[in-house]
Amino acid sequence: MSRHLTGLQMNGRLFHWSVMEIRQGKLWPVVLALTLIIACVFALTALAARMEQVIVKQGKDALTADTVFVSANPIPPQVLKQSNADQLVTAQMIRFGTMAFSDDNKMQLISVKAVDERYPLRGELRLKTDSLVQHHVRPGELWLDERILAQLNVKVGDHLAIGDADFTINGVIEQEPGLSFNPFQQMPSAFISREDVAKTGAVQTGSRVQYQLFINGNEQSIEKLKKSVVLSPSDKWRDKNSASRTSDVFDRTEQYLSLTVAIVIMMAATTLVLTCQHYVSSRRQTIAMLKSLGARKTWIIRWLAIQLMILFISASALGLLVGVGLEYLLRLPLKDMLPTPLPGYGRTPCYTALVTCFLIAVPALGIPFHQLLNISASSVMGQGSLEVKQRKIWLLLLVPIIPLLTVYFDNVLVWMIFVGICVLFVVLGGVSLLITHLLSKVAIHPTLTLALSRINRSGKASSLQFGALALSLMLLAVMWLVRTDLLSDWSKTIPPDAPNAFALNIAPYEKQSYLDALDKAGVERSPAYPITRGRLTEINGIDAKSRAEGREGHDALRREINFTWSSVLPDYNDVIAGKWTPHAGVSVEQDLAEDLGIQIGDTLTFVINSQTLSAQVNTIRHVEWRQMKPNFYFIFSPDVMANMPATWLVSFRLTQHHESLLVQLSRAHPTVSVLDIRTMGAKIESLLRQIVWSITVLAALGVVAGLLLIFTLLRLSLSQRQNEIRLYRTLGASRRRVANTIWLEYGIMALVGGIVASAGAELVVGLMMKYGFNLTPTFHVMLWIALPVVTFAILAVVISSLIRRLLVPINKAFS
Repeated sequence: MSRHLTGLQMNGRLFHWSVMEIRQGKLWPVVLALTLIIACVFALTALAARMEQVIVKQGKDALTADTVFVSANPIPPQVLKQSNADQLVTAQMIRFGTMAFSDDNKMQLISVKAVDERYPLRGELRLKTDSLVQHHVRPGELWLDERILAQLNVKVGDHLAIGDADFTINGVIEQEPGLSFNPFQQMPSAFISREDVAKTGAVQTGSRVQYQLFINGNEQSIEKLKKSVVLSPSDKWRDKNSASRTSDVFDRTEQYLSLTVAIVIMMAATTLVLTCQHYVSSRRQTIAMLKSLGARKTWIIRWLAIQLMILFISASALGLLVGVGLEYLLRLPLKDMLPTPLPGYGRTPCYTALVTCFLIAVPALGIPFHQLLNISASSVMGQGSLEVKQRKIWLLLLVPIIPLLTVYFDNVLVWMIFVGICVLFVVLGGVSLLITHLLSKVAIHPTLTLALSRINRSGKASSLQFGALALSLMLLAVMWLVRTDLLSDWSKTIPPDAPNAFALNIAPYEKQSYLDALDKAGVERSPAYPITRGRLTEINGIDAKSRAEGREGHDALRREINFTWSSVLPDYNDVIAGKWTPHAGVSVEQDLAEDLGIQIGDTLTFVINSQTLSAQVNTIRHVEWRQMKPNFYFIFSPDVMANMPATWLVSFRLTQHHESLLVQLSRAHPTVSVLDIRTMGAKIESLLRQIVWSITVLAALGVVAGLLLIFTLLRLSLSQRQNEIRLYRTLGASRRRVANTIWLEYGIMALVGGIVASAGAELVVGLMMKYGFNLTPTFHVMLWIALPVVTFAILAVVISSLIRRLLVPINKAFS
């Protein structure tokens, strides 16, 4: 019993000594690093699962189904038969344009959507009457866009003729599902039942009609259906990836989230390694002394194991707690986008965080602590070597590397960072050391000469310090710059001056009066563009479709698209190649030109209204489709289209003071279609604000990890200089001279490291923007100023906290 009590007492003392050793050994950065790893992995893993649901839900809601079969012909019977055989849920829509006539002989061209009672399969259709709201269309019903009511001066309960059929207006369309990013697809709509299409007489041979089959079901059944259908030139499948241009925002958010996880883990792991290595160097003599006093290796193992246990348990508890709070903070601005009710993230993020932290900690803690265990007892009298050099211990590095290779095998961005770290560490260290060598040639002040001499004298150590510092600064900059460039790109989605209304089908005889009405009301508008529709058929005499097989540009050749012409190109389209001449030429949009291999000087042949015409490519333009301005794949010179009939289009920006203007324009110009996209714009703006907040929080998290790493680097570097600095003091160097040398030495490191890191960050971010995010790289002037300033600020905190202790002479330090 007494021996058992003695054992308990001994374990208690070991625990107490371990706690004291953690405090005196200054291992608190280890807890911070472990906590940061666990918190980040937990929060971002949980958020990633929820973001995946958002992306899938957003894409499918935009389609109003899991996938859609679209055709210019009636849905083939075999497609319907196969869908039923695979137990897929389906709904159908027939979409066509026709005239609507009121009882007082007013008429309006409208877009009719004839659907069955199962539509929509996803999203929400809100049809509102004076007393109730319904979500599906029944036979005999007519539901109108509110603008059509104003244009035709009718109200709910009145009669309206759609083609040959008479309907009673049941109510208004309060909300449609499947809001597309393309404003030209947002025509004022009328909903009727598919059963009522025949009696309208509007769908005849040669009519412009689109048939859609909406399909819900599991992925395997849908893929089986797709493989069984042979598509004709007028058929295509639409899935969530092609539903909306806004999906790019979600995809890039996911990429940035993965990038953040990787960089934060790398920086926190580096902090962990540096701290542990410093602990080993500072405790060599302690372990040697314990061994010389008779401490057995098993006792030291227990002592170190208790320390590791305390560190890991503390970091796990604190990291999970912080991770839950961080996940909530990241999720808070996304609450309107996330599914309701919000699904739980289960235990996976917890397990992932703890396992990730453990895998990183195995080599980060195991290798240096193994070195401590092999310290010789004879080292108590000096810096003795290890008893046994076991190179196999470095195999512990494979513990985190193998899972890393598995998880991020196909993530291009993460591999860019990982390979960049390996290469740039050496490059940054070497370039930094070269710069200091060049500075030493022109140093004119003794203190500056001494500081540069100290750096250059220990070339290998200085190179490692420079490489680590510059790399840390570079990762910090990469994290923030990627965030900045992404937000800059997303800001183009809805510019402050973006038009939020489009007027189409303006007849030539009413064009001037329509524009005059807008100008008189003080409405900001674009130039008016003539519009006609046609197809690209040949490129240099070769069938255009043969050059587009399997390419994205193929879709633009499978349908008629809008053409325009002008003597000048839009000022918001940047000319990439060529020079615009308003004679016998055509300008082509950049992406389509790349997809189809179109170059300056090529001759393109088009069919417009059964007429064939040709034009030579004189310019290639970059078009920012997301700006909601009138944009076109092809813009012709006026002489090419001189004899083509056309209607006109103009975009303009409405405010809340222009509500009455829309009604007046609709009544004065009943055949003009006005697309009011303010609701869609507000939704996209809200979406972007929410994502911007989350991206900013993620970047701030990376900054915290980076600052902790840089602080640790500078602190450990100064601590390693402790004996050398005290020797200077013992030999008579004044406190001022030594202090000035320290400030200059580390000031040079901060300046050189900041500049070199800025160059590295510009290179890495440029490559990531171009090849990772498919964006145009930009130059960041403020980075070259901010990075050295940030380093100086951290340096000032570190030096100020250590300078007094460092300047104590050796004889006083041991007295």
